[in-house]
Amino acid sequence: MSSAILYHPRLFSGRSHPELARKIAAYLNLELGKTEFREFSDGETWVKYCENIRGQDVFIIQSTNAPARNLLELLIMLDAARRASARRITAVIPYFGYARQDRKDQPRVSITAKLVANLLTTAGADRILTMDLHAPQIQGFFDVPLDHLYSSVIFADYFRQKAISNLVVVSPDVGGSHMARAYAKRLNAPIAMVDKRRPRPNAVEAMNVIGNVEGMNALLIDDICDTAGTLTSAAAKLKEHGAQKVYAACTHAILSGPAVERLSNSPIDELVVTDTVPIDKSKRFDRMKVMSVDELFGRAIMRIHNEESISLLFD
Repeated sequence: MSSAILYHPRLFSGRSHPELARKIAAYLNLELGKTEFREFSDGETWVKYCENIRGQDVFIIQSTNAPARNLLELLIMLDAARRASARRITAVIPYFGYARQDRKDQPRVSITAKLVANLLTTAGADRILTMDLHAPQIQGFFDVPLDHLYSSVIFADYFRQKAISNLVVVSPDVGGSHMARAYAKRLNAPIAMVDKRRPRPNAVEAMNVIGNVEGMNALLIDDICDTAGTLTSAAAKLKEHGAQKVYAACTHAILSGPAVERLSNSPIDELVVTDTVPIDKSKRFDRMKVMSVDELFGRAIMRIHNEESISLLFD
């Protein structure tokens, strides 16, 4: 018998999204481990595990959305767990921040996603568990195993139960076409795409629609909704091309800046997101539905702990 299944997994949460960590622990019928966090007067972060984790299978749950303190806190927790002689340390990162900086697309810029991967490994992560990376090739930035979960398991079931007629799955840009294809396959629907030009970060100019959407109900698929410029401009373009209803599914609801105002005034009939990052009540509106990823992450954690296949979750 593998030693990996002699102990139950030990779950710990950072402060970026404790609500999700509690949900995951509740799904697994486990308690979150006790940790102590302090801030020095100058803002320096201090972390301590308040229980013995020597030889344990440790899972640290922390999304790395802004502010940057969330990432630094995760690094400190990883280092503390390594120095406490944990047997294996898995960084559970529902939302992997800095993933949009995945290539050198202009001179003298950082490939920050690779930098973060290096930092996590150096700090002590033996394994990474995350969801819907902005670019699949980021998996190759890591020198430790990475398990990649897909929100399509959650969203596809939801939209399948809605039984929407004349459904077409739409990618809001070329980069998201692989994600849209996965949904189209699960929902047995055709695919279309919005041709987009981005003149600068957080600014979008939707140009044209590739594929037939006239008289159909469109489902826009995206991984990150930050300022919502991509989703709302794509939705407007779909309406111009004759789409009847426009639904949108987005994994990571960052919703910064003018996002909520844009979404509220957009032709999107329903926006479905997950809780990979905390969504304040002030950012919620009537046409938004939040679905939890707690069960999917809980099942993945148990499979990692028991040395079982993660891919079976998506069959």
